[in-house]
Amino acid sequence: MAFATLAPMLNRMRDLGVTQVFCKTLAENDNTKQQIYLGGSFEILKIFPYREIRAEPGNKRQNFKAGLRLCWMDDTGNVAEAPGAQLILYPDYPEIRLSGFLRGCPTAPAAQLQPVPRALRKHNNGPDGRILFFGVHPGGITYAWLAAAQSGIAREFIKRRDAGEFVAEGVFWRLALSPSQDANARDTLLAQLRLIHAQGWHTSRRLDAQGRVLAYQARNGGGYTLEALLGIRPNAKSAPDFLGWEIKACGSGKVTLMTPEPDAGFYGTHGVEAFVRKYGRDVGGDVLYFTGIHRADVRCAKSGQILTLRGFDAASGKILDVDGGIELVDGRGSVSAAWSYRRLIDHWARKHAAAAYVPYTKSNATPPAYRYESPVLLGQGTEFSLYMNAVASGDVMYDPASKVMNASTARASVKARSQFRIPMARLASLYRTFEAVKL
Repeated sequence: MAFATLAPMLNRMRDLGVTQVFCKTLAENDNTKQQIYLGGSFEILKIFPYREIRAEPGNKRQNFKAGLRLCWMDDTGNVAEAPGAQLILYPDYPEIRLSGFLRGCPTAPAAQLQPVPRALRKHNNGPDGRILFFGVHPGGITYAWLAAAQSGIAREFIKRRDAGEFVAEGVFWRLALSPSQDANARDTLLAQLRLIHAQGWHTSRRLDAQGRVLAYQARNGGGYTLEALLGIRPNAKSAPDFLGWEIKACGSGKVTLMTPEPDAGFYGTHGVEAFVRKYGRDVGGDVLYFTGIHRADVRCAKSGQILTLRGFDAASGKILDVDGGIELVDGRGSVSAAWSYRRLIDHWARKHAAAAYVPYTKSNATPPAYRYESPVLLGQGTEFSLYMNAVASGDVMYDPASKVMNASTARASVKARSQFRIPMARLASLYRTFEAVKL
């Protein structure tokens, strides 16, 4: 029996372990030939658990592709995978489309996703009444189910959408799986931060993997302490920290955005130790250090190197060469380190769409204590083109701190630190919505 209303379909998604549900109202040109349009920016990558991004420079329209583990659910709730499903990122528009979504999948609604002959088109390639639902599983699976045009479930969705029940996100609508998902995460976060601010000084601490509070003696505990106060366990994952928000404690005027290691150039080929030995400075104490503020198209005084953006057009904000990337070029014109665009897109896509930047003051005590200040900075809606524009303008800088210790001995040790940073005063350039909220 087909799903008659939204409730049993969402219940089946919940039974499958889905934690987020989105849907898109399809148009006539959403089909197997023209692919399914998912959005006009790479921001959509924050929704779908895609696989590795790869560059495809040889096609008529160069693009990036990323596999997607897509499983179709039929009207009885049975599921099967579409092994050829993938996301295609077209940087010249930019836009993202879903392709290969039917091949080899017995539960896919193949008949309803075929191209409409021109003579039979009724909607001028506009919305035709079909509703495509996506359920995202935290294990990396995306479940899909299609409601036919004029079906009971399609009419119910449109009625409830028009009544303001669902939240719009790009071309998608978000559906809550539980009442708690309707809560205003921004207000909840601000309430917690106001309490932390009002309490004054907090002794340095962190949570372990089991959520137990531990004393933390090191001087870099500002972030750990704030996370502990919010109940966030330390992790190296890109999952949102607090109700979908990334939390960043800021103890200086600069914020580290991400720390991707180079995947090309001399560094990408030979590794960090060889790079620092070749390009680093002897700072004494048998330590070699590679440091310096590197901004686009400006030679760094410390390293003598220039940061360049190969294959990116700053005027249009678009990638013109999918094989390009951010490159560090030495005084002889050789690429000493490089970050491919596919690698950077992947890193940025895994960042959170919403972030809270919380300034703090640190005491001189041992262990230190932290006081979290007002205002807190809130950014919402970021995407890769905003990041690239910020690099091109010099707002985002490459500020490395890689070193080799005991360099002349057989006990040499290496610390890799390839970080891209931005002044707090320029954070707004990375977000569509940015505000300073007094606590």
